[in-house]
Amino acid sequence: MVVEAISKNFFLFLSNNRLLDKLAKKWGPKFGADKIVGGETFDQAVPLIKRLNQQGLQVTVDHLGEFINSEPESRNRSQECMETIRTIAEHQLGSEVSLKLTSLGLDISEELVIENMEQILDTAEKHGVVVTIDMEDSSRCERTLEIYKRLKTKYQNLGTVIQSYLYRSDCDIDELDEYDPYLRLVKGAYKESGKVAFPAKEKVDANLKHLIKKNLLNGNYTAIASHDDQIINYTKELAAEQRIPTDQFEFQMLYGMRNQTQLDLAKEGYTVRVYLPYGDDWYGYFMRRMAERPANIAFAIKGVFSK
Repeated sequence: MVVEAISKNFFLFLSNNRLLDKLAKKWGPKFGADKIVGGETFDQAVPLIKRLNQQGLQVTVDHLGEFINSEPESRNRSQECMETIRTIAEHQLGSEVSLKLTSLGLDISEELVIENMEQILDTAEKHGVVVTIDMEDSSRCERTLEIYKRLKTKYQNLGTVIQSYLYRSDCDIDELDEYDPYLRLVKGAYKESGKVAFPAKEKVDANLKHLIKKNLLNGNYTAIASHDDQIINYTKELAAEQRIPTDQFEFQMLYGMRNQTQLDLAKEGYTVRVYLPYGDDWYGYFMRRMAERPANIAFAIKGVFSK
């Protein structure tokens, strides 16, 4: 447990190193970044999404980058997201879109975020594409959920994320139930204080199982985002015991990790969605994935060096 904690803190520390981030943007393709991201642009990712769809896998795409500090940047990111949605529709891709509110100006103005999100969701609704608001660190959790609630009263094609390492998540599930939420349930990947988050992995895992059960029994669509066999098997057993239909939930995994498990689950009849990021700002994303779970290191190394 001590080694695991050290490993997590080490990768979270690296995720915030600006020099390494700069080097990663420059040299990423030469060191196998293409094994974990779909390309520097969405157009580069389109053939890969088609290939994943042909293998029976669904996709959600995420343009990497966060903490936008200017209004023009946030509006540009909004326009890019709308163009991605139009491209998904044009190519008839089995893909949703994930985004971070900080990339749309959350740290600038809530009204700016709402304006950008409404434009994106109008476009997504027109083309039948689902959009999921990614969750960021705990300091932004409350604002993210309040914006989700506000938008969900107008748009149905909208999901968000709940992190099981936060103490508050059980109450958040209860409060969101009235909104008929589409929730992606994850463990969480940011460095958080013991005042807001479970410090022990066992508690995080147990809470994730609890949240999965609660949201499924509430009748809400649930995306279980985990590479952990224990969590996957728990969900399968729960669904069988409670007679929860397979069209009420899906499994989500990262592109480049546990590829065979993704295919195996799809062949068993489960919906499997691959989280496919694109863009050159991949370094922080990758380091947080390493921090989430030590086994991800092995998955990533195998993915990077395999042909």
